[in-house]
Amino acid sequence: MEQDILNKIEEQQKKIDAIYISVEKTRKYFQWTLIVTVVAIVLPLVAIVILIPWIMSTLGSTYGGLL
Repeated sequence: MEQDILNKIEEQQKKIDAIYISVEKTRKYFQWTLIVTVVAIVLPLVAIVILIPWIMSTLGSTYGGLL
């Protein structure tokens, strides 16, 4: 009986290890998804917020006499 319990514990440990590996792969996938999202969406938005005032002032000074 004791050997059966030890075998079941060993089997459970193998399954837990497999679950851990799967969870780590999923975590890394979500982490890279977040990084790509930030690079693809957030950084361009920040760049737009910074560049729009500069572009407006440049256009204003260039075409200021015409308007």
